[in-house]
Order: sequence, then structure tokens, then C-alpha cells
Amino acid sequence: MPDKEREREMHRTQTKVIQIGNQVIGGGNPILIQSMTNTKTEDVRQTVKQILELEAAGCQIIRCAVPTMEAAEALKEIKKQIHIPLVADIHFDYRLAIAAMENGADKIRINPGNIGSRDRIQAVVDCARERNIPIRVGVNSGSLEKELVEKYHGVTAEGLVESALDKTRLIEDMGYDNLVISIKSSDVMMCAKAHTLIAEKTNYPLHVGITEAGTLYSGNIKSAVGLGIILSQGIGDTIRVSLTGAPLEEIRSAKRILKTLGLYQGGIEVVSCPTCGRTRIDLIGLANQVEKMVEDIPLDLKVAVMGCVVNGPGEAKEADIGIAGGVGTGLLIKKGEVIKKVPEEELLTCLREELLHWEE
Repeated sequence: MPDKEREREMHRTQTKVIQIGNQVIGGGNPILIQSMTNTKTEDVRQTVKQILELEAAGCQIIRCAVPTMEAAEALKEIKKQIHIPLVADIHFDYRLAIAAMENGADKIRINPGNIGSRDRIQAVVDCARERNIPIRVGVNSGSLEKELVEKYHGVTAEGLVESALDKTRLIEDMGYDNLVISIKSSDVMMCAKAHTLIAEKTNYPLHVGITEAGTLYSGNIKSAVGLGIILSQGIGDTIRVSLTGAPLEEIRSAKRILKTLGLYQGGIEVVSCPTCGRTRIDLIGLANQVEKMVEDIPLDLKVAVMGCVVNGPGEAKEADIGIAGGVGTGLLIKKGEVIKKVPEEELLTCLREELLHWEE
């Protein structure tokens, strides 16, 4: 086994297995994709509607903000109408964490540093232990303790790791180890380094993401780079791509990142060539149409969209099926062999028909 594959196998198979509702993470299980609702959790109808849309797109764990007692109580009804584990995101008020668990949360996300006194953290841990509900211990670079900032002369990967392990030990000392760790930063390289360091120091499963990554454009680039570095080392058991945009975009991006790394099976991958002077069709528009069209087709295939008939068949050889444009016409290609010539306006329809009736 190549060194990189061995490294990937080593970390992921050695992490502790944690049950979250009807899902498990850690111990070499598949990396699960998460997102977070941006509706008001108190609005059950809208929150459920968004979660069901995310489920259909491939979301496997969903997190909801719980800023009020009304939001905590809404979880009970939300849970009845969804099919994936629900995580309650809690800050500052320990009573909300307890209420969220009493109303059916499958996991809670807290930062012990802002929950309050030891007695309040203990109350949360005791409630989680009674129900065997996992706790995600979250640490962000923006809230790193002052003493650790001073110790490491700034916000550093080492400081993030020490903070996370301190909080983990605090909960362990309270007699509980059903934990998931999250250490996040908007600094991509700091975040990657922190995960490399912590993977050598703990066997708790890691929730991985680049926090506050930004808009659809910059956030996708930062997330792809950061998650690519981390996951390629065999580190990470569940991920969220944090984008300033619709939660559905987070799922699409997460699936693509995992598929690119060979960590996600299923779904059609679209590859397309850059435009050049030989292009005689609207390749950009066509490629985008194809990518949108294949979203609802449950095949594990590679589809190529090529801009000209000169190199198209050759460039599409590694794809299962592809199309290549010409002047008012186009080619349908399977495994590098041209099987049909069709008018340009029929290329998309022809491709879809082939996919809908796909046979190996």
C-alpha cells in the first residue's frame, strides 16, 4: 500500500466510533456530510422544509442553532419530520443544551469555554450521559483563550490544539467520553496544521471544516484547499463546507471535494475542457447545463463535455460517456468511441436519454 494510502487508513481506522442518531462516524466509517440550517429554528415549517431539501441533496447530518428556549422546544417537532440526525448548536446558556437534549437532539455542539461555570458544564454532561448523546467540543481561532494567545504569541495551530484537548479533558474528568472534536480557523494553513497535530494526540473523531470561509467563490476555494490537505492525510470523520450562501451549495461542494479525493461514491462527475479558438459552440453554457441536468441521475459515472470534434473523442477516453461540439453539430462518445452524430441543439437531450437508459 502506498505511503499516502497507509497514512489515510491509519488515522481514519483508529478514531473512536461515535453514534449520532441513526448514523456513525469514526473507526473508518464513511465521512459524513453536514450542513447547518439558516432558518429560524423556532419556525418549524420552514426549518423542516429546508432540512428535507438538504436531505435530498445528500446531507447526512444537520445542525440547527438553538439561541432560545422556544428553539430548543421546536426540535421535538422538527425531529418527527426529518430522517437524518439533528445536532443542536448551543452557546452561552447551559439550560438550552439541556432543553435541546430533552427535546430529542441527537448530538449537541458546545464550546465549554462559553457555557459558564464548572457546575453548569457538569449539568450538561450529566444530561448527555443519561441519554448517551454525543457532545461536539468546538474550538474556533476567533475565541481562543487569552492565556493561550499569550503563551504562543498569537493565535496558532498549537494553541488551538491545546485548547481543544483541555476542554476534552475537562469533560473526560466529569466521566464522559462520547465526544467529537472540532478545531476550526478561517486561516487555511493554520487549520490544516492544527488537524495534523491533533490527529497524533487523540483518537476522538474529528469534525473538519474551514470556518468563515467566505462567499461561494472564495469559500469554495478555501474549503477545497483546506479540506483537501486535511482529508488527504487520512484525517477527518465528518465535514461541513461553511459558505456564505445557500446551505444546498455546501452539500454540493462537500460531495465534490470528497469525490475528488476518492472518499465519496455515487453521483455523476462532469469534466469539461477549457475553451479555445477551435470552439464553435457555447461550451460554457453547455457544460453548466450538463452539470445541472445530471444532478438527479443516480449513476456513478464520469461525463465529458468537450468543445470541439478535433480532440473531443481522445480527451473523453477516460470518461464513461461524453459529448463534443462542432459547427452546428456534435458527437456522442462512449469510452472514447464515437457512437452518434447529432445536431447541436439535440446534444443535451441525446446525452440525457443515454444516461437515463444507461447499461454497462
